Amino acid sequence: MQIAPDFEGAKWKALKLDDAASLDWNVAISVLDRRIRERYIAPADFLVAAEKTTPALERRFGFAILAIDCLLVETLGAFIAGLENTRGRSEEIFCQFLTSRSQFRDNFSQSLAGQFYDEFRCGLLHQAEVRGNGKVWSVGPLIQKVGDNVIVNRNAFHEHLNSEFAAYLQELRDPSNTQLRSNFRKKMNFIARA
Repeated sequence: MQIAPDFEGAKWKALKLDDAASLDWNVAISVLDRRIRERYIAPADFLVAAEKTTPALERRFGFAILAIDCLLVETLGAFIAGLENTRGRSEEIFCQFLTSRSQFRDNFSQSLAGQFYDEFRCGLLHQAEVRGNGKVWSVGPLIQKVGDNVIVNRNAFHEHLNSEFAAYLQELRDPSNTQLRSNFRKKMNFIARA
């Protein structure tokens, strides 16, 4: 089974990651980078770029872009927490990511993260719609509330998420981040069935 482009689960199992200074850590982080970029970031980048010259009122890929990014938020949250899956903890992991990670925490209170989870993440992934009167837009601030309604700029959200992923990879490169690395290994071992 491939866990990243051109990288089999068996190759993951052979990596020597018990030594924090092992050069295999570079390989492991590269595997995660390729896995996430190919499955999530590149497709969303493609959709954003495809509408770059389209007038804002005529852009139509917002739901698809935000759905991909919501999948990625939960995925990265699981890696950071070292969870094999998020069953029964999806909202907790999703909201924790938005309220604690540097690219998002200044924009999301716990309450707003919960509303975003319910109306956007759950709405898009379960009903293919935004619940309530929220809007997916491609201009303006990352997120804003107008009355009780939430408006999210899917382009800004995607840019912030891309930056947050780069920051996470950088954190993993630091051998002193032992718990973060341990959590990453736990999740990848589950994926590779190690």
